[in-house]
Amino acid sequence: MDVGGFSVGIAQMRCSLSAEENLEKAIAQIRLAHRMGGEIVCLQELFRTCYFCQSENVAMFDLAESIPGPSTEKLGRMAKELGIVVIASLFERRAAGIYHNTAAILDADGSLIGRYRKMHIPDDPSYFEKYYFTPGDLGFVAIQTKFAKVGVLVCWDQWYPEAARLTALKGAEVLFYPTAIGWHPREKATHGSQQASAWQTMQRAHAIANGVYVAAANRVGHEGPPDGGIEFWGGSFVSDPFGVVLKQASRDEEEVLVVRCDRQHLESVRRNWPFLRDRRIDVYGDITRRLVD
Repeated sequence: MDVGGFSVGIAQMRCSLSAEENLEKAIAQIRLAHRMGGEIVCLQELFRTCYFCQSENVAMFDLAESIPGPSTEKLGRMAKELGIVVIASLFERRAAGIYHNTAAILDADGSLIGRYRKMHIPDDPSYFEKYYFTPGDLGFVAIQTKFAKVGVLVCWDQWYPEAARLTALKGAEVLFYPTAIGWHPREKATHGSQQASAWQTMQRAHAIANGVYVAAANRVGHEGPPDGGIEFWGGSFVSDPFGVVLKQASRDEEEVLVVRCDRQHLESVRRNWPFLRDRRIDVYGDITRRLVD
């Protein structure tokens, strides 16, 4: 491990109806990230498919796969070949009737060293995830890879400071957020800029509050019916531990970002803004309650 730092890569792409085509495109983007110096490369949420949660369709369960399974085996071989870490968000079939939205962490030797099952499951117009996904039961995890200790959370988890905090407390140096988020086209003109700004601001706040790097990988392109569906807003980015956006992708193009993360900078931010030191853990018991009367 380089005591000075590590390099993260973010792959932002469009998805087609072909799972194999999407996998090959993801592999091409991972290879590009590696050529650009990326050591830990994160793919967007559910990268093998179009975002199928826009409707409730029992046939969509056929898209799920086991972990370990075909995707982790192929990506694991590539991770070993390139000597990099890959974070892959997949539709996991755990058992008949039990499916998860799961991020697999593949180390630089190709081994599956960890997984994170999405904990917060939305149920909103065009985001009918509760129909498909059982809430995660592995807790929040920080996985020691060859290059860094990484935390992985998934999309809707982005809005919950508790998730970021608990992952950071486990020692994560960087929080990765594989994502599929966008505009309902009819809302874009009125609310679009505020929605995208809130999304980024929330994750930058996690970086600041926890003194960690944050890397969010979103998709681009319109999916769904022409008069509706979702226009995914891209904007994948990497933030430093004080919320400074180091690199950001466009709203509508496929891109690969690679950013060097400096451990000394992380140390300096935490020394000068010691939020973890000053936490009052003796008075936070009510955080486990739905509301406090």
